[in-house]
Amino acid sequence: MKTKNNSALIGAALLMATSAVGPGFLTQTTVFTTSLGASFGFVILISILIDIGVQLNIWRIIAVSEKRAQDIANVLVPGLGGFISLLIIAGGLAFNIGNIGGAGLGLEALLGIDVKTGAIIASAISIGIFVNRQAGKAMDRFTQIMGAVMILAIIYISVVSKPPITQAALRTVVPLQVDFMAIITLVGGTVGGYITFAGGHRLIDAGVTGAAALSKVSNSAVMGISVASLIRIFLFLASLGVIGQGLMIDSGNPTASVFKLAAGNFGYRLFGLVMFAASVTSIIGSAYTSVSFIKSFNPRIAKNENRIIIAFIVISTVIFALIGKPVNLLIIAGAVNGIILPISLSVMLFAAYSPRIVGDYKQPIFLTLIGVLIVAVMAYMSIKVLFSFL
Repeated sequence: MKTKNNSALIGAALLMATSAVGPGFLTQTTVFTTSLGASFGFVILISILIDIGVQLNIWRIIAVSEKRAQDIANVLVPGLGGFISLLIIAGGLAFNIGNIGGAGLGLEALLGIDVKTGAIIASAISIGIFVNRQAGKAMDRFTQIMGAVMILAIIYISVVSKPPITQAALRTVVPLQVDFMAIITLVGGTVGGYITFAGGHRLIDAGVTGAAALSKVSNSAVMGISVASLIRIFLFLASLGVIGQGLMIDSGNPTASVFKLAAGNFGYRLFGLVMFAASVTSIIGSAYTSVSFIKSFNPRIAKNENRIIIAFIVISTVIFALIGKPVNLLIIAGAVNGIILPISLSVMLFAAYSPRIVGDYKQPIFLTLIGVLIVAVMAYMSIKVLFSFL
């Protein structure tokens, strides 16, 4: 049982991390490094601190209550769970269309095949995970392998690009400029929307719940953020290294440009591998977590969960095939999910003090204070971003 729990904890952490590290994550990191330079390190640092505070609060409350987020919300206010589920599923679908497009682009760069054909292949691989009778184990193993592939490839590119480490370290703590939109987008793309709940809901399905499991749940949450942040940091350094050499990053496909400028044609093929791995794991994470938000509403949904997940992937693929890769969809979806975050985190913080939900569990006051601070900061930045669009 201990080995099974450890496997589930690692699987939950990597499901969260690989759900976050999709094509939008890769594109956002390169785009903001290009615009902010070394000061983007400060944005990464702030986003990591916010991410950890969010995940520790949410994962612990889900684990101790032994309820999914929508059920927690419905206990607080009847109907609230349905509203949050609608937001999460809409955001998950938007992300998934981009994820499928990203997978197609990855296979085009890696193998030279047509983007739409590559997208269909990636969808078929994702569907194969949920056709498996032991879909949970298959998902955990697949995300572990793909996560390792991404980390090793991006570390290699960051080394060969020879980034200015000293400058990056200095501007991480003393930035020349701060961009609220960048922070909102990074947080939204890492722990916003469905991603916030991917690992917590995976632990519910694996049976890793209750007060006795809280220390391990907390470690799993931090592990997930650490993996995603590690990938973000090395990609930031790789992009900064290319910029530091005076090379021009192609705005049409910025991440591919970084890989190619750093390591030539081999780097471009490596980009294809990373893009495919990031995209296909995000397809899986998005579909699994989005459907987990409705599975408790009706026994038939829970009974046919894998079929509904497959349908979610198929619908996303059909939409992509019809409209192609939407311009800026992933960055906008990341920002929108960042705006949703204060709402979902507020619900969970109220739940932490409801005996109907958590029994006699006492949420550590420092976690509550961190959570309230994050809600205030994210709400403030969200309002500024919204007004910037008006």
